[in-house]
Amino acid sequence: MQQDTILMEEKYFVPFFNKIPISIERGDGIYVWDEDGKRYIDFTSGWGVTCLGHASPVIIEAITSQSRKIIQNPSSGLTYSPPRARLLGLMADILPGKLSRLFFSNSGAESNDAVIKLARKISGKTDVISTEKSFHGRTISTVSATGQAKHRDKFNPLVPGFRFVPYNDIHAMTAAMDKDVAAVILEPVQGEGGVNIPDSEYLEKISQLCEKNNTFLIIDEVQTGFCRTGSMFAITDLDIKVDFMTMAKGIAGGFPFGAFAVSEDVAQKIEKGDHGGTYCGNPLGCAVAYAVIKHMVDNEIENSVRAAGKHITDTLKEWQDEFPGLIKDIRGKGLLIAMEIRDEKTAGKIYKTCLKKGLFINVTQGNIIRLFPALNITDEEADEGLDILGEVIASIKKT
Repeated sequence: MQQDTILMEEKYFVPFFNKIPISIERGDGIYVWDEDGKRYIDFTSGWGVTCLGHASPVIIEAITSQSRKIIQNPSSGLTYSPPRARLLGLMADILPGKLSRLFFSNSGAESNDAVIKLARKISGKTDVISTEKSFHGRTISTVSATGQAKHRDKFNPLVPGFRFVPYNDIHAMTAAMDKDVAAVILEPVQGEGGVNIPDSEYLEKISQLCEKNNTFLIIDEVQTGFCRTGSMFAITDLDIKVDFMTMAKGIAGGFPFGAFAVSEDVAQKIEKGDHGGTYCGNPLGCAVAYAVIKHMVDNEIENSVRAAGKHITDTLKEWQDEFPGLIKDIRGKGLLIAMEIRDEKTAGKIYKTCLKKGLFINVTQGNIIRLFPALNITDEEADEGLDILGEVIASIKKT
């Protein structure tokens, strides 16, 4: 059965990916099973998406209940929707700073694409400053905004007007700023770029610089949002002025959904017809997102994430002390964690051996093992995955 599935996908699926020869049939929490019945532990949470685990009862109930009522409104976003109104109200309570208005999309890339377009239109300026090693999506404008040549340069001609500066370098950002800059787009913690965490005052200084230059600040919380870093958003506790914030991944626990928020000042400058979409918060997506976020709030998932993140990070740091010649660095916030290996070949070997032993991890930037399991992972479940990872690292060290 598994081989039949693989052959069918190989024959008809557009070959964008270096596929893993495993066909996943079902999941439960942090565990998934392939079609042959082998169980795996998922330390990627479906690429940061299945924040409450696979086949979460919270999501199943929301999908089941709402799908019996209505999935897509007539005239789409032109009509009102009770699930959308409930989600708007809930999210208004958790948005940081002066962000107060929301629009719903299908993905993080779509959200980023929209806010870049809106920032340019509203400001009347053309240029956008992004950072090296950033990742903002795979549409042509978000690829153009991504600070990694491997994702960007093969799609020339790109959307013009993007400038790139080193991440966590306020002097470089200041030097790049001028009257033509419509917006700065930043991840509060770079995810795909290697879980890069800026200095404590970096984002505040960027906010001040943008305000001084009359430049919009776009914060990309696609990966960091919804408790991934230990608070509802990575910028929740920061004193910064944000004009746009983009969201996706954990917002709906695996249901394809995204959003962007704007301040009231920005909202007042938006005109009818500036943006839209066929789905734009359809009832089914909104019902799922509401259930996921309400569960996070009611069950204080933030506290669980901080505790689980510390437990995993402490273990990894013990390994770093034991194997300093193999592990270069351990860093992270909450349950967005990186273990930087000293060379790409070893990182690849760790990844492949873990997979054989039943553990999904992720390698980014060639030598950085990224761990971002479900937010409700228990210490016992974490230890089960860490036992595999630890055994693999120890065995590789001996060779």
